[in-house]
Amino acid sequence: MSTSLMTSYLRNIFLALVSVAILSSCGEYYRVQRSTDPEYKLDFARRAFEKKKYAQAAATLEEIVTSFKGSEKAEETLYLLALSNYENKDYVTSGEWFKKYYDRYPRGKYAELARFYAGYGYYLDSPEPQLDQSGTIRAIQELQSFLEFFPRSDKVSIAQNAIFELQDKLTLKQLQNAQLYYNLGTYRGNNYESAVIVARNAIKDYPYSKYKEDLEMLILKARYQEAAQSVEEKKAERYRVVVDEYYSFINNYPDGPNRQEAENIFNIASKYVSE
Repeated sequence: MSTSLMTSYLRNIFLALVSVAILSSCGEYYRVQRSTDPEYKLDFARRAFEKKKYAQAAATLEEIVTSFKGSEKAEETLYLLALSNYENKDYVTSGEWFKKYYDRYPRGKYAELARFYAGYGYYLDSPEPQLDQSGTIRAIQELQSFLEFFPRSDKVSIAQNAIFELQDKLTLKQLQNAQLYYNLGTYRGNNYESAVIVARNAIKDYPYSKYKEDLEMLILKARYQEAAQSVEEKKAERYRVVVDEYYSFINNYPDGPNRQEAENIFNIASKYVSE
C-alpha cells in the first residue's frame, strides 16, 4: 500500500472513531434526558462536568436538584448546578444558584466558594461603564459579603482587586456623566454646577479611585468656565473660587499631568482676584 493510501486509510479510521465517540456521547445524553432516575442523571452530570460539557451538566442538574432535597446529596447537587452554569459563563444564573446554596447552607462544605463565585461571576459579567451598572453594584455587594464572611480566605486578594476594579468602573461612569454636563456648558441652565456636583459625589463615594485626579481637574475647569462666562459683577467672586480650587488641586497633584493646564487657569483667575 502506498504512503498516500495508508495516510488516507488512517485518517478515515480516525474520523470514524471520532464520529462513534460523538454519537455515543450524544446518545447517552439523549437517554439521560428521557430517564426518570435522578441517581443516573447525577452520575451523568458529574461526568459531563469533568469532561467540560457544562451546558449538559447544568441542564441535567436543574432537572433533579429538587429530587435530592433533604438528602445527603442535596448540597453537592445544588453547588454543582451553580458551578456548571458558572463554567458555562452564564454568570447571572450561576449567581442565583450560588445564592440559593449559601442561603440554604451558610456553613456548608462549599459556602466559601459559593459566595466567592457568586460575586466573581457578577464581576466577570459587569457591563461597560456607559451601560446600566446595576450588575456592577451587585458584584461589589456579593464580593464585600464574601470578604466579611471569609476574611482569611486565600481568595481575599482576588476579591479585593475585583472590587477596586469595579469601583473604578463606577467612578469612570460618574466621570463621563460629569464630563457630559461640562460639555453642555450653559445650555438650558448652569450645567457646570451639575458637573461639579457629580464629580464631588464620585470623589466622596470612591476616594481611592484612579480617576480622582481627573475628577478634581474637571471641577477646576468647570469652576473656571463658570467664572469666565459670568456677568461682570460676579467674576471676581467666582474667580476666587477658581483660585481656591487650584490650590486644592495643585496641593494634591503637584507633579500630575494636568499641572500645566491648572497653572494656565490659575494665571487667568489670579488677575481678577488681585484687581
